[in-house]
Amino acid sequence: MRVPLPGLPERVTIYEVGPRDGLQNEKAVVPAGVKAEFVTRLADAGLHAIETTSFVHPKWVPQLADAEELLKALPRSPGAPRPVLVPNERGLDRALEHGVTEIAIFGSATETFARRNLNRTVDESLSMFAPVVERARAQGMWVRAYVSMVCGDPWEGDVPIEQVVSVATRMMDMGCSQLSLGDTIGVGTPGQVTALIEAVTAAGVGTDRLAVHFHDTYGQALANTLAALRAGVTVVDASAGGLGGCPFAESATGNLATEDLVWMLDGLGVQTGVDLGRLAATSRWMAERLGRPSPSRVVQALSPETERS
Repeated sequence: MRVPLPGLPERVTIYEVGPRDGLQNEKAVVPAGVKAEFVTRLADAGLHAIETTSFVHPKWVPQLADAEELLKALPRSPGAPRPVLVPNERGLDRALEHGVTEIAIFGSATETFARRNLNRTVDESLSMFAPVVERARAQGMWVRAYVSMVCGDPWEGDVPIEQVVSVATRMMDMGCSQLSLGDTIGVGTPGQVTALIEAVTAAGVGTDRLAVHFHDTYGQALANTLAALRAGVTVVDASAGGLGGCPFAESATGNLATEDLVWMLDGLGVQTGVDLGRLAATSRWMAERLGRPSPSRVVQALSPETERS
């Protein structure tokens, strides 16, 4: 039953991160052909924006070493964003060589994670991103900025909101099109999320340029998403089947499952354009290839075995 709540947007864009953020933390390397079919199935289920891979060095994330092979296997879909993550100018060069038109850069709100993830300080990482964004924009590319550890850091603990705002505004001042606020280890709660969004918007980054990226470590991802929607955000990152984590932060468990998000939004009467049945079937298909059940509650509830019982 659909029962709307006041103060929510009519429509939400789901930014699907399963093929990149979801699969980067798998122990086994998924073949490029399987990844390509995964992306195609996700698109067929109605997901419009799908982050496909990363041009990070294969030494650091071997699961994504097949980025070129994957992009060659994917059909070009005009008007359907297929962003790739690029860490530096070399990554941008590779993206341009393969006709990519949307990229993402991945920064940190904390010094410890910046060093562990990029082997640089926060200032050094922002200096590295600046020419990437400048060149990308000159080529007419859409650029997303991620800021990670916005609610907490496993080494530094609570992260002050003003610290997040400082990094976020510096990244957006480079010319990025969208900012994704990432609770990388899933420690945030709704009040903290609301306060963070209010602070970021007060600093000049409107909710029309914001997205949220929640992990479900403490079971707060949906509650935090609802808080973000009430604060005016209309873009939500999610991963099909709840796949993912972060290879550089061991306490970062799975992302918000796309199916769980769609179930909630459907119940609230918020449009997404996603066919939940086809999406759940896609996640079951991928779970079979990974050799384990999907952690998504909705995928489990809608599984044929559950329906029969």
